[in-house]
Amino acid sequence: MGYTIGEKILKAHAGVKDIKPGDFIEAKVDLALGNDITAPLAIEEFRKSGAERVFDKNKIVLVPDHFAPAKDLRSANQCKVLADFASCQKIKNYFEVGRMGIEHALLPEKGLVVPGNLVIGADSHTCTYGALGAYATGIGSTDLARAYIDGKCWFKVPPTVKFVYKGKRNKWAGGKDLVLFTIGQIGVDGAIYRVMEFAGPVIKNLPMDDRFSMSNMAIEAGGRAGLIEPDEITFDYVAETGRKAGVKERRQWSALHSDPDASYEKIYEWDISGMQPQVACPHLPENVQPADKLGKVKVDQVVIGSCTNGRISDLRTAARLLKGKKVKAGVRLIVIPATQKIYMQAAAEGLAGIFVSAGGVFSTPTCGPCLGGHVGILAEGETCVATTNRNFIGRMGSPKSFVYLSNPAVAAASAVTGRITHPEEI
Repeated sequence: MGYTIGEKILKAHAGVKDIKPGDFIEAKVDLALGNDITAPLAIEEFRKSGAERVFDKNKIVLVPDHFAPAKDLRSANQCKVLADFASCQKIKNYFEVGRMGIEHALLPEKGLVVPGNLVIGADSHTCTYGALGAYATGIGSTDLARAYIDGKCWFKVPPTVKFVYKGKRNKWAGGKDLVLFTIGQIGVDGAIYRVMEFAGPVIKNLPMDDRFSMSNMAIEAGGRAGLIEPDEITFDYVAETGRKAGVKERRQWSALHSDPDASYEKIYEWDISGMQPQVACPHLPENVQPADKLGKVKVDQVVIGSCTNGRISDLRTAARLLKGKKVKAGVRLIVIPATQKIYMQAAAEGLAGIFVSAGGVFSTPTCGPCLGGHVGILAEGETCVATTNRNFIGRMGSPKSFVYLSNPAVAAASAVTGRITHPEEI
């Protein structure tokens, strides 16, 4: 019997001869991630256990990004817990403000994740790294604490659902649109505790940044992981980010594919030719409509950034549409690069100047408004178009506010017109 890519990675890390959906396993992890919200709880439990040293100071990552730079005293105290623990345990991969970024953009950029890795993170969007062919999944803070002690975590092996995309992709429709379309088709509960495997000719030709956007939102359909088989695009990215990706590694990683006789719970196939940019309407990511059907929806705020769409290609797309234009009077535009490297690159390429000249704000990296933290909270009755990943009630501020999820092109176009706009219009 063959195995899916997800099953192969879990099997290898558990050290078992056979594996199937429903099995409970204990596996060694390659990386254990925590942020300023979730890691303090894990650190507290680690200390309660009586453990003195972490299992491997090089396999733990701490990133203060959610409420950082600290928005208030409580946030500052949370961040200090991370800083003190990192110092005490001599943790190599602690990224302080000024050197940090939004965790799920930062780790791949730093070359910390490679194909075949098993990564756990006390954050639901840890599934982002599935774009690199890694089994990456969110866990709770107590499971993270356990991993700090012995480098292991328990898993229930999920079944796998395969999504095959065919046809020719519209120039304005990227990874964000593909995943919004998918969630719109299957619902926010359509892949609960499943591995979502993205495949097909459209995925094979999809740039790395778009792959990250897709895997990032697997959790919005209930998925445990969002996996894409690694290929030359993956290998080139890994080589560029500083980790060795020579012939030996490429050959090894090329074996990370689902077997022809692998078992899938279900397979979806879609021809996405002609698919327009997709927008998720309040208050669920499954409430998806084409952008050109929502032209009457007025907006008060536009946010471009997050671990879903805060990468340099996203900022370039937005800047191309905003260059020489002005943000509509009465609309706030907030642009948040996902990492310091992206921030510097955007500044060097003149993108930051375009955003500010258009009447927008160019922020330091932070999760900020995505989770209603800071740098763009919505008041009662306000509407926002955001390139973030969730639009639940109260997610970005008032329970009586409204969040629409889109790609960067739709977001930028909407900032100019003051209403949800297909980028072709401007």
